[in-house]
Amino acid sequence: MRETPRTLGRPPIALVVPGALAAALLVVPLVTLVLDTPWGSFLDELRTPAVRDALWITALASTITVVVCVVLGTPLAWLLARVDFPGRTVLRAAVAVPLVLPPVVAGVALVTALGRNGLIGSVLRDTTGLTLPYTTTAVVIAHTFVSMPFYVLSVEGALRASGEQYDVVAATLGADRWTTFRRVTLPLAMPGLMAGAILAWARSLGEFGATITFAGNYPGTTQTMPSLIYQALQSDPEVARTLSMILLVVSVAILAALRNRWLTTP
Repeated sequence: MRETPRTLGRPPIALVVPGALAAALLVVPLVTLVLDTPWGSFLDELRTPAVRDALWITALASTITVVVCVVLGTPLAWLLARVDFPGRTVLRAAVAVPLVLPPVVAGVALVTALGRNGLIGSVLRDTTGLTLPYTTTAVVIAHTFVSMPFYVLSVEGALRASGEQYDVVAATLGADRWTTFRRVTLPLAMPGLMAGAILAWARSLGEFGATITFAGNYPGTTQTMPSLIYQALQSDPEVARTLSMILLVVSVAILAALRNRWLTTP
């Protein structure tokens, strides 16, 4: 434990009080959620078909979202970090927009692009007869849209931190750029990739606004855990608290997995 030098004196009350209020604002709701969870019926609630379906869809969508983020987001992050091309700054800004975009607006944007009458969705419907809204695929698309920026920005930061000099050394030894990416760049950036994947998975786990706007809230098809919690709050608050407790446990587990990256002091 780090000791505070006595010469610095006591912490000023003007900082201690707001800090304590901020900590209480963050901690008290979590404590009350734990206390109000109906633990006696916790396992019974977990076995209900609605909860199992929502858990399955949430886990499936989150897992596929991470896979899509890794497959598509890693090349995008590499382009942003390693290749100087016209419009790179604009593209990086566009990648970051979903971070600050209200989720419902993200859902409306997906409808305008991939809805039955959307720019791409209408073409897809006319050529193949397929429609995306209100399907499990739509859930994955909505989750990927809001999660991809977390992954791309994390991986881009890792690529920049690892430095381009190793790529240059590999090139001088005769490696082409694809070989350098696979055998030098990617291994060096692996911690950033792992952190980005966990962030994307966590964001996907809690996604609600874009999903309910673009995919709806149909049990067994598009109803995820957050959607079920929202529905349960209207009729059965005990179920809502049980489901919220599950997501809280998962969130704490993710935080524990990232403790070495964010929670340790330099």
